[in-house]
Amino acid sequence: MGSGHRPSTLSDRGPVHRLPAQCKLAATVLFVFAVVSTPREQWWAFAIEAALLIGVATFGRVPLRFVARRLVIELPFLAFAILLPIVGNGPRVHVLGLHLSEAGSWAAWNILVKGTLGVAATIVMTATTPVPHILLGLERLHVPKLLVAMMSFMIRYGDVVGGEMQRMRIARLSRGDDPRWIWQAKAVAQTSGALFVRSYERGERVYLAMESRGYTGSMPMRESASSAAAWVWCMAAPAAAATISCAAWVSR
Repeated sequence: MGSGHRPSTLSDRGPVHRLPAQCKLAATVLFVFAVVSTPREQWWAFAIEAALLIGVATFGRVPLRFVARRLVIELPFLAFAILLPIVGNGPRVHVLGLHLSEAGSWAAWNILVKGTLGVAATIVMTATTPVPHILLGLERLHVPKLLVAMMSFMIRYGDVVGGEMQRMRIARLSRGDDPRWIWQAKAVAQTSGALFVRSYERGERVYLAMESRGYTGSMPMRESASSAAAWVWCMAAPAAAATISCAAWVSR
């Protein structure tokens, strides 16, 4: 027998993977709203909300190391937040020999904790939900079909456009171009314009081909319908986060 690894499916990953996408999408949005609504001074509330998120990730068999690696996407925003205690106005506090703005420090903490929890919740949702199911979930949540279709094409043809751009870059380099200096920006701009035209023409051809095959504005995708039990399971974490947020406001 061979030792090849069988690709995992939604049925053998875990219970969170099998939940309907629309339930997970709604739960993620509500959880993020609950986190954003939490007073920034109540650090204990954020600790409990983080524990809730870790519990969902563990129950969904999403490795915490995987979530931590994906959190790198928020580093540019955190870099901005780090500057707030330095450039902020108002009363100053002494921290490790530095004179930091009190208001700026609270603002930085607010961005750091809420942004991290929001991005982590999104990572857990996307890690347990295939992209086609996310698109179908958005459609079932009554997001405009045109917007869902645009997102679908962006995801499906992102690699195609990226490959086209790479081939154009190789062709440019093979002809002696070395785009490292400011005066070579013209060639890069021309390449970008040509890539836009090619992508636009490719999109027209694909759309006409789909229309000729009966495309009516939505992709034929199947997923199990959402049941009351699925909604209850998915809403448990955001409901707990909302309760924690309310308790934090009461205890201020």
